[in-house]
Amino acid sequence: MAELIEIRWHGRGGQGVVTAGKMLAQVALNSGQYFQAFPDYGPERAGAPIRAFTRMSPNPIHKHCQIQEPDIVLVLDPTLLEAVDVADGLKKDGVLLVNTDQSPARVREMVGFRTGRVFTVDASKIAMETLGREITNTPMLGAFAKATGILTVEEMSAQTRKQFAGKLGTAVVERNVEAIERAADEVQEG
Repeated sequence: MAELIEIRWHGRGGQGVVTAGKMLAQVALNSGQYFQAFPDYGPERAGAPIRAFTRMSPNPIHKHCQIQEPDIVLVLDPTLLEAVDVADGLKKDGVLLVNTDQSPARVREMVGFRTGRVFTVDASKIAMETLGREITNTPMLGAFAKATGILTVEEMSAQTRKQFAGKLGTAVVERNVEAIERAADEVQEG
């Protein structure tokens, strides 16, 4: 793993953006890494655009600010592609992962990200088919694992079981694990 990996999340209030960032950080901690996970809160309400940030490193992290030049950007709501410059500051060799039914080439064209790697996954469809609700955070974690190789799908699944077993019940937890695994299988690069 690189010395420090900085991740910016884009979504809308109520989609689980903050929860996903924290889950990713917990998986990093479980694998012996240091982490930071924090939201960018303002007067948000359900449905309003929000951001969250995650840092991971094998060494202590001394930065304590928002992430302006992320290595990785995840977009949980495809409508944000037209409302927010999601690729702003994304490193030239960075990774852009978007929940959309569009191709990676189409997303690249839409956001003007000509370098780096672009991945897409229809996390909304996966969430509806596995969870019965359009909560895309767990499918996006599966796609993240597959697209980046930083953490594994197995680590994401194990953390989901650990974190939500007492809160959601076994059946709901296993549907989230299914969403993670399915997104990892369906993510596309282009």
